Amino acid sequence: MASRLGPKWINRVQSLAGPTHTGRLSRYAVLAAQVNALESTLEKESDAELRARSRVLQLKARQGDSLNGMLVEAFALVREAAKRTIKQRHYDVQLVGGAAIHNRCIAEMETGEGKTLVATLPTYLNALQGKGVHVITVNDYLAHRDAEWMANVYRALGMTVGCIQTTTQDHERRAAYACDITYGTSKEFGFDFLRDELKRLQLGDTHRKSFEQAFLGRGSHHEGETPVQRTHHFAVVDEADSILIDEARTPLIIGANNQPTQEEAAAYYGADQLAATLVRTKDFKYDPAERKAELNAAGRRKVQAVAGHSSFVALTVDGLYEYVERALRAQIAYLRDRDYVVVNGEIVIVDEFTGRMMPGRQWQDGLHQAIQAKERLEVTLETITAARVTVQDFFLRYKKLAGMTGTASTDAAELRRIYKVNVFKVPTNRKGRRLWVPDRIFSTENEKFQAVADQIVEWNHKQVAVLVGTRSIEKSEKLSALLTAANIEHQVLNAKNHEIEAQIVAQAGQPGKVTVATNMAGRGTDIKLGEGMNEVGGLHVIGTERHESRRIDRQLAGRSARQGDKGYCQFFVSLEDEIIEAFGEKPAARLRRRYKDRGELTSGAMRRLVLAAQAKKERQHFRDRKLLMNYEKQRAEMRKNMGLNPVLG
Repeated sequence: MASRLGPKWINRVQSLAGPTHTGRLSRYAVLAAQVNALESTLEKESDAELRARSRVLQLKARQGDSLNGMLVEAFALVREAAKRTIKQRHYDVQLVGGAAIHNRCIAEMETGEGKTLVATLPTYLNALQGKGVHVITVNDYLAHRDAEWMANVYRALGMTVGCIQTTTQDHERRAAYACDITYGTSKEFGFDFLRDELKRLQLGDTHRKSFEQAFLGRGSHHEGETPVQRTHHFAVVDEADSILIDEARTPLIIGANNQPTQEEAAAYYGADQLAATLVRTKDFKYDPAERKAELNAAGRRKVQAVAGHSSFVALTVDGLYEYVERALRAQIAYLRDRDYVVVNGEIVIVDEFTGRMMPGRQWQDGLHQAIQAKERLEVTLETITAARVTVQDFFLRYKKLAGMTGTASTDAAELRRIYKVNVFKVPTNRKGRRLWVPDRIFSTENEKFQAVADQIVEWNHKQVAVLVGTRSIEKSEKLSALLTAANIEHQVLNAKNHEIEAQIVAQAGQPGKVTVATNMAGRGTDIKLGEGMNEVGGLHVIGTERHESRRIDRQLAGRSARQGDKGYCQFFVSLEDEIIEAFGEKPAARLRRRYKDRGELTSGAMRRLVLAAQAKKERQHFRDRKLLMNYEKQRAEMRKNMGLNPVLG
């Protein structure tokens, strides 16, 4: 491919972030040109000669030589290895992205620009030091896919590769972390860190030396009780905005089992039945933003009237209020097939950002048990906190942090302030051709979904490939029923059928294919267009609801118009959507009453109102992250002052 590193190419991004950004781009462009100059030499060398070059770089890095001085040769080696093993050649803009990541930046690259391939460049370079590089992504599927896909590139240069999955056992984790490069999810890396801290506490300081000896193969000291991780050296975070921003609202917590008594279990069931008799606004107020319910005076009187019931003998009146308010939260704020699914009689949480199931995870403070009672399942072990860490605190433990995503610029200030990383916007390899169409807004959800179905029928007759994004399993199945009634053949991708995800995604870009998906299709999925699809406008993407963050909307849109292909994106919204409640329960109710039975609402003011609701939600989430971080910081300081481990207890 002809190099795009010239004045015109650099001028394209001068408006993105001012002179600082342009100066960095110029430096990275020079490095990319130097990598290009080595290409013809490396093409003539054998596989063994490439590995020999890699060994020399490893020796230099482990003797303390600067990685910056090795960047050009390391990047050239990775590019040549990729050409030979996976038949892909890094574009010049991908070399620029790799240089940015090595220099502690979040590289913002448009979807479809090959972030997975870009990551191989800084990952290999930093793995030369032998301290382990963690490549972190949003789910097990992507971690396994990327590790398997890129392993041949690394192995061609003498590197070892491991992968951590939810089901990976301790001895397998230890082996994976011992590799030069380890792939996995943020949750698995974070929970392994917490489990290691608990192991250190249990075995005591006197055994730490034997931990290290066992890990390095110089001894064996109760392998199952030894830590699995090495040092936190360098983390390359894929989908960095999702992991460092969205997931940062919830700390990582490991619980210790606390067996509920028979009386406590009865109280959960009784509180659920009592909560079902209470009337919203009359007996309690519900805050959609906080997802919390609070009894008012009338509600408390109703609760007091049954305080002597056999279900509640173990509770004080104040304790009963807490059980009932928790039951109200479970009934109103946490919905089946949106926030969780029931699998083999167990509650399995669905990740709100990725749409994927998270087996083994539990909500805290009795909420999980309240939901079990709501679903009439066995109330199982409640957990108490044994160890906890915030996403922010965990990632700040890495000596070096960087990453990539398609959507980071809107949160650049927060990333810089919290994680000390800059966002660097990488130019696209080819000019984007996505057509953004203004939102269509309806007064009711039923009208909205019918309009979506009608639009799909129209496009299907033209053999257009359509991807429809929904916010929950329930909504994906609702739309599926409408499409079935219209005799439209389609596939549904959600947490209930995740095992055939790759098969569904592989076909989604073919002519006439209709795919209805939750957020599972929003990140990391590369939908290849079938023959003739560009002639009909490329992949057509419909969002059936605005998410609480513009970035998630952009990720869904980014499934189309990749690598210069054509694409189309439009969102369908209703006043009954959850995002409207950002303004508060009463204002949302007034708005819905005012526009009831109006059908489609075409004014620009209504579109601006929806975007304002989205912006309000983003500000609220930012405040939540800030409050959590401040709380955890104070908690950690208090434990340190008491001589305790700040992440335990």
